[in-house]
Amino acid sequence: MPNPINSSHLDAEALYGVLLQKVQSGLSGASDVAIVGIHSGGAWLAERLAADLGLGARLGFIDVSFYRDDFAEKGLHADVKPSQIAFAVDGATILLVDDVLYTGRTTRAAINELFDYGRPAKIMLAALVDRGGRQLPIAADFVAASVTLDTAQALVLQRADAGQFTLTIE
Repeated sequence: MPNPINSSHLDAEALYGVLLQKVQSGLSGASDVAIVGIHSGGAWLAERLAADLGLGARLGFIDVSFYRDDFAEKGLHADVKPSQIAFAVDGATILLVDDVLYTGRTTRAAINELFDYGRPAKIMLAALVDRGGRQLPIAADFVAASVTLDTAQALVLQRADAGQFTLTIE
């Protein structure tokens, strides 16, 4: 398989395939598994992972807007989505899913919000791409690829109506 990331092209579908294989392998033997996607790119990935892993009934979504430590700085985004977790979090193995892991602040906020729903037995993190630049000691358990970008650049995951992913550098 060709490298899904190079300097000029990001193949989000190939990256998703890599992530799915890593998650399948890493969750084998885990009990009471649930998937929680972080809006919006992580939610899209979580939906597809849940379908591919047969965990559709154990799928939830969170929006960390109110849990971010830079909320006062950035304010509230116009597209805040409601969090939806309709399963028991207590004692569950939670696969937290985000599209791009960067500073670690979104992941920290997501973990804080998860604990408002209960106390999971374990939280594992899956990210499509790790772009480095961590400000907090957070690492993904499953990541499809790592890439280094200039701080002024951003990786943006998009989902077509038919469900295919594209990843662009902005």
